Amino acid sequence: MADGAMAYADLEFRDVSSVSGQWRDVYGKWSPQHGTDHLLMNRAYLDDGKRRGTDEHRRRVAAHELGHALGFCHKSYDEGWSLLWADYGQIAEQKLNGPTAKGIEAYHALWG
Repeated sequence: MADGAMAYADLEFRDVSSVSGQWRDVYGKWSPQHGTDHLLMNRAYLDDGKRRGTDEHRRRVAAHELGHALGFCHKSYDEGWSLLWADYGQIAEQKLNGPTAKGIEAYHALWG
């Protein structure tokens, strides 16, 4: 939904804390909603002292999920390095901390 006189296309960050079910080995999720979308950060893995509990990992997970909120899907590994790879371990291993040149190009193709 686009912003208009009577509506706003907003995104809110929310915390979850779970290591079971749909949250097993999941650090974050974009959750589209009617109205305000939610970007969920899993504190069970991202809090200080946890598996990915550093600012670097939290920023990386947030950037990945924000990519989904902007309309991007997971990218194939043969398309080159991408913050939108499905396997977070690969993103972390390559220390991808922001959009790549190909990601920026895709953004402009989608949004202008």
